[in-house]
Amino acid sequence: MLWDVDGTLGHTAGVGAAAFVTAVETLFGVTAGEHGVTLAGKTDPQIAREILTVLELHDGTDGDERLTGLLAEAERLVAAGRDEIRARGRVFPGVREALGALSGPGTVQTVLTGNTVANAAVKLDALGLARWLDLEVGAYGSDDADRNALVPVALERIERRYGPGPARNRIWVVGDTPLDAACAAAGGVRCLLVASGFASREQLEAAGADHVVDDLADTGAVVRLLGTA
Repeated sequence: MLWDVDGTLGHTAGVGAAAFVTAVETLFGVTAGEHGVTLAGKTDPQIAREILTVLELHDGTDGDERLTGLLAEAERLVAAGRDEIRARGRVFPGVREALGALSGPGTVQTVLTGNTVANAAVKLDALGLARWLDLEVGAYGSDDADRNALVPVALERIERRYGPGPARNRIWVVGDTPLDAACAAAGGVRCLLVASGFASREQLEAAGADHVVDDLADTGAVVRLLGTA
C-alpha cells in the first residue's frame, strides 16, 4: 500500500503551503502570498520550481542553487510547524482504522508522496500516523521531482527490504488527485482515489483510477476494495 499524505491521510493545517511562501520571502525578499501555483498532487521540488518561475526568480544560471535553498528553508519551517500540525491538523475519517486493519503479516504499508523525506516524516509524526508505515521504503518528492517516476523507487526499496513483492495488480497507490492516478498508471499498479482533497468527485472519476470513494470511513469496504485482484 503506497499512501499519499496531504489530502489523503489528513490535513496539515496549511503548514507546508505557508512554509513555501515564508521561505521565498525570507530568502529573496519577494512577496509570495499570491504566487498562484497549485500545490495539490505535485512534488515539493516541482512546487518550488514553479513558484520560483512564476516570481521570476528562476533562470538557467542560478535556478538550481535557489531551488535547493528554497527546499531546505521550507523543510526547516515545516519542522518548526510540527506543534501547529499537532494542534490544528486532523486525520481524515477512517484513516487510522484503515491503516490498522491493513497492517500485519503479508502487507507492506508505506508512502508515495510529493513531500520530501523530511517533510513527510514531520507531518506523519505530528498526525500520529507514522507507526503504521515503513517510511524507509517509501518514495518521496526528494527522490524525483517527477511524481510518475516514484512507483519504481518505492517498489525497489520494498523488494530490497522484504524480498520479491506481489504482482502489480496487488499493489495500490492511494491518493486524492488525478496526479495520483497518473502516477499509479505510469508505475503499472492500481489506484484508489479518495475525494478528501481539493479535487472533486467528478474529476477523480475521470482520472482512470480503479476505484473512487468519498472517504475511508467504511473500513470493511476499504479493506475489501484493496484486497481485490
